[in-house]
Amino acid sequence: MPHTLDADAVRSWCALALDALGRAREEIDAINVYPVADADTGTNLYLTVESAAQAVAAAFDGHAAAPGTALRPSLSEAVRAMAHGALIGARGNSGTILAQLLRGMADVLAEGDGTPDGDGGNGNAEGGAGDGERGGGADGLRRALRRAAELAYRGVAHPVEGTVLTVARAAADAAERAEDDQAAVARAAYEGARAALEATPAQLGALARAGVVDAGGYGLVVVLGALAQAVSGRAPAAGPVAARGGCPAAGPAHGTSTHGTSAHGTSTDGTPGDGPDGGPAFEVIYLLEAEETAVARLRERLDALGDSLVVVGGDGLWNVHVHVDDAGAAVEAGIEAGRPYRVRITHFGTAAARRAHADQPHPRPPADDAGRRPDAPGAPEPPAGRADRAPRAVVAVVPGEGLAALCAEVGATVVTARPGEPPAAGELAQAVRRARAPEVVLLPNDADLRHTAAAAAAQARAEGVRVAVIPTRSPVQGLAALAVHEPGRSFDEDVVAMTSAAGATRYAELAVAERQAWTMAGVCQAGDMLGLIDGDVAVIGDGLAGTAQTVLDRMLAAGGELVTLVLGADVPGDVAERLERHVREGHFAVDTVVYHGGQPGVPLIIGIE
Repeated sequence: MPHTLDADAVRSWCALALDALGRAREEIDAINVYPVADADTGTNLYLTVESAAQAVAAAFDGHAAAPGTALRPSLSEAVRAMAHGALIGARGNSGTILAQLLRGMADVLAEGDGTPDGDGGNGNAEGGAGDGERGGGADGLRRALRRAAELAYRGVAHPVEGTVLTVARAAADAAERAEDDQAAVARAAYEGARAALEATPAQLGALARAGVVDAGGYGLVVVLGALAQAVSGRAPAAGPVAARGGCPAAGPAHGTSTHGTSAHGTSTDGTPGDGPDGGPAFEVIYLLEAEETAVARLRERLDALGDSLVVVGGDGLWNVHVHVDDAGAAVEAGIEAGRPYRVRITHFGTAAARRAHADQPHPRPPADDAGRRPDAPGAPEPPAGRADRAPRAVVAVVPGEGLAALCAEVGATVVTARPGEPPAAGELAQAVRRARAPEVVLLPNDADLRHTAAAAAAQARAEGVRVAVIPTRSPVQGLAALAVHEPGRSFDEDVVAMTSAAGATRYAELAVAERQAWTMAGVCQAGDMLGLIDGDVAVIGDGLAGTAQTVLDRMLAAGGELVTLVLGADVPGDVAERLERHVREGHFAVDTVVYHGGQPGVPLIIGIE
């Protein structure tokens, strides 16, 4: 059913967009041929929206924790948080433009909210939308989409048609022709953007030659589809199409390299740049605190240094993106304009080589005179200065301190997931860096982290690390994978063995129902003990031990040789003793192992191998 565009809808929009970009990330990366064929547009858009979603979540958490305020932020606070989060987390050319699009929408929606900040939409403690449509209704959404397109065009130094800019303008045009209803406006914007996306190859030669649509435009269509779903309650019937006319999706692997047309295809000393097709060699991105007059001068200076210049933001905070041959000069220009920080400099050729290298099979290190490989057990210690760099590492996400200690004990780099605060892709990527290994196996141990883990792996691969994500859906699957991890064998063999062990482990968890709800096992009431097998509610019971016994019996009916019990925080030890006795007495030749995981909110996790 249709929903009012309020703070809750903004939060839903961010979550839906993040999930949809996670599913489309690899396809968007694969068709990324303009302005640089560096296969990262999907990843950059995902990371940008992830930052926006985290900022909105923080706004909700702040209201929930602050006494005497509404439980929810107002629409104005939510959209401003979204825009600010996207601005500070924007990655790449397309991510920077998306941040400007969201800022444009926020400018209009915040003005049309009509709700004082902190009032939650209706002035009571529960928050909500109040009477009527928030954000100026359908007309407000139309104006927001138009403002977004206008600001995006202004942010790009030399706008090119057939890109995300064209798609944004088409969305605004279609919205203006829609019926007087927010849901209809959002759907019309999506359909207009989708039609414009399909036409992009006819507007841009690089896309036509590759037989694909614009990658940034594809990402925007995905984001607008999420908006339409958030306000209409229905997912779009048809999604965007990556290839045009049945042509295969092309990417860097096809040899297509199409740097944006520019007068700045040479370096500052007059020699051709060593980026793609002789274009600028470096991508420079930084946040900048500066006055608007200083930013105007900065635009002129950076425009003379390189191309693909995008400067977005306002109110003293800006995100600067440019492709140049002289990265130092680009940063110095920012220092003259104000205070640059979070500076990221990427060499296109190096990044492409690293990404290609990370995707190729790695040969085993050669054996020494005694026939021993340096990564084999018993081999001599590495030379001084390299002893802290393991040949292969495992990064595991776990929900409790006990599990964290257990995984760390066997050598894994641990990321502890906090209740209601799943780790972001950047946090997982940082854990991969902390592991200090050329090869890393990433265990998300949660089905909801699959897209986050994939985006983190893409970041690490761009930095030259070979990463494999094993799609573990529960900590017990991660423990099974860790049990067979062997750094001495080849990377591919190790990943296959760990994946096989994880896949052979069925999992369940016990949780307390928070409210009445329909489940696969019937209707549960608040306070009931739920037994979830492979993610679905299979048992509704009264107590922890009794419900766990029923879950164990159902799972062991299909066979099993080893039961793993991971006890949550504050679960008494006699529960484990009772369950061990139940397994021993009722199931022949089945062993049980117990760990004190300490995970909050989930009193028991079960694994069957």
